[in-house]
Parts: sequence; structure tokens; C-alpha cells
Amino acid sequence: MAIRNVRLTATGLATAAALLVVALPAGYFLVSYGCGDREDRLAAALAGDPVLDAVPDGAGKREEYRSCDDDDLFVSVGESFSYGDSREVVLGHYREAARANGWRPHTSSGGKPVPDCFTKRLDGTTAYFDVTVADGGPVELSITADHQDADSWC
Repeated sequence: MAIRNVRLTATGLATAAALLVVALPAGYFLVSYGCGDREDRLAAALAGDPVLDAVPDGAGKREEYRSCDDDDLFVSVGESFSYGDSREVVLGHYREAARANGWRPHTSSGGKPVPDCFTKRLDGTTAYFDVTVADGGPVELSITADHQDADSWC
């Protein structure tokens, strides 16, 4: 009878150890995976930057968005709108608005400026403001950042 109790105890210990090895990481994943309050605060800081309010006269209805990638925890905010003037007029407007609001031109790892992409410190991390104007298409503005400062978003 005593031997049987030892086996059950050893089996119980092995089962408990296996549960710890599997259940703890799974529990951590379920509780902490994805975007949370920290990313919500970052999104609010990005969305509150005045460069997004520097819409040129004659712009169409603005469609705003906010998103967060659950895997990499990067946050993007932005908007799109139609605009009847030329691509160069829009880009010139946002180049001026970016500089006036503390954004500086982003440079690649080779030291060359990245066209129509700007950087600024927001909420303790580097944010990237990007302006895209397709011929005949909408104006797309986006500000993207993550708390790891790991990636260039232009």
C-alpha cells in the first residue's frame, strides 16, 4: 500500500510540473497578449498631434482611423480625404505643417531623407508621420509608433 501512495505522489508531482510548464505561459499569454491601456494612451497621443488638424482648404470629408497590431504592438492613427488640387500642392502643405508642428524629415539608415516622412518624439517614443497622395486618389496621413522604438515606419 505504501508503494502505491508513492507512485501516486510521483505521478501527481509530474502532472503538477507539466501543468506549470504549460499552463503558466498559456495563462500569461491570455492575460497579457495584445494591445492594452499603454497602446491606447499612445494612440491618443498620436491622434492629438496638431499636424493631423492641418487640413488644407478645400479638403473633402475626413475619414479617421486608429489601429493597433496585437502581435507587434505598433499603433497607427490617421485619416484620408479627397482633395482637388495637385499632388505637389498637398505635399508642400504637409511638409510645411510638419515642420511647423515640430516634425523633422526622416532619414534612412544611409543618411538620405525619406520623401514625405517625418519623425518626432511622442509619448516617450519615436513617431513617424507619413503623407501619401496617389494621383487622382485620396490624401492619406498616418502617424505610427511603438514603445520599443524598434522599427522605422516610413
